[in-house]
Amino acid sequence: MSAGRLSLLAAASMALLGSVSAQAADLGGDCCADLEERIAELESTTARKGNRKVKLEVSGHVNEAVLFWDDGFEDNAYVVTNDAARTRFRFKGDAKINSDFKAGYLLEVGVRSANSKRSNQDDPIGEVGFDVRHSVWYLDSKTFGRVWVGLTGGAAEGVTEINVAGTGDVAKYSDAEDMGGGLALRLANGTFSSGGTAVTGGDITIRRLIRDSGNQAGEGRRYNMIRYDTPEIAGFVATANWGGDDAWEIGLRYKGEFAGFKMAAGVAYGENSEAPATGVVVGFECVANRTTDANIGGTGKDADCNQFGASGSIMHEATGLYVNAAYGVLEDDLLKARFGAATDDKHEFYALEAGIQQKWFPIGKTTIFGQYYNADGGSTDRNYTTVGRILNSELDIYSLGVMQGVDAAAMNFYAMYRHVEAEATTTNSGTLQFEDVDMVMTGAIIKF
Repeated sequence: MSAGRLSLLAAASMALLGSVSAQAADLGGDCCADLEERIAELESTTARKGNRKVKLEVSGHVNEAVLFWDDGFEDNAYVVTNDAARTRFRFKGDAKINSDFKAGYLLEVGVRSANSKRSNQDDPIGEVGFDVRHSVWYLDSKTFGRVWVGLTGGAAEGVTEINVAGTGDVAKYSDAEDMGGGLALRLANGTFSSGGTAVTGGDITIRRLIRDSGNQAGEGRRYNMIRYDTPEIAGFVATANWGGDDAWEIGLRYKGEFAGFKMAAGVAYGENSEAPATGVVVGFECVANRTTDANIGGTGKDADCNQFGASGSIMHEATGLYVNAAYGVLEDDLLKARFGAATDDKHEFYALEAGIQQKWFPIGKTTIFGQYYNADGGSTDRNYTTVGRILNSELDIYSLGVMQGVDAAAMNFYAMYRHVEAEATTTNSGTLQFEDVDMVMTGAIIKF
């Protein structure tokens, strides 16, 4: 800065101080007491850090909606937390160690006041409460990459849900259980699979046809792990993680722009070969994760499964036209050991979304989209009250949606229609043709 500019700054500062002193004298010095009172008030209402070295950022969002459903014999409407991107709050930050290294953390808690994927015909609430989504620290190096330790997602977390259009906050094109997944499926005579008209724990729901756990094949989950991410090279980042009892995953992701297109993609593969005999889930879920039999079929193994997942998304930025596609497969080798050689030990799905995103209105971008989801489910180990075990299943889901952004409020309003067709073959009742289910969800997500 030049000497002349410094002189001007000094003169302006002295004038300002003189003005404040004069006002203080006129007010009998009360302005300073008032200023201290205001500062104390601000301190009492401001989120504070425990120290001056590590940053603290508080963020999150609230995502609540109204879910209308019709199962062919009954219809109703519930106010729910949209589990496609459920309400949550997070604390994160980092601290610089030197020019190359920094340390950081992420603590995130999910909040469900009523669950869009667990509520059913007789229960408008479903599973509610808090769940710890992330509790992890990391060391990051520009040269060597990042190491994470704690509860977080691995290489396969979100790998089948990649979406540059952001409609995953409304309804994921490849994770169908989040919208009405807890609704029990009715037979042609209006009864549920247990033979009754009231929902019981022995009834087949939409989410149970995706997989016994409701989690789709190829998709990861959050668990206690050690994770390593490489530095970004030309838009690519590779990931490897190990944790739980003995589960591991590897994956590769890409994000970038080229010739007027915005693109993102990812692939991941993982294996789970050990699980506690108590039925506690570690890694991604195998059949042994849901049983107390620690030596299934005399194999001496607790679990033996592998899965592969992939998805990609591309948008033409000028027109806003985009396409998403996803695929996942899981093979559970111990299903045959447990239930016989004829058992279908493969769960598989694919999903598509296409749409357009444009700023037709000054308040924010509008996104109009359609989705298709198909799940070819294999055998499960869950015994239903009347029909027995599911040997295989087929699930087809068709969806249409619109999302309207409001930039000034960091908010998206949305409306979504979904049509579900399903069938399953069971040990006791043969092939079951279920009544179609129609749903509409409308709500908003606001970020902070």
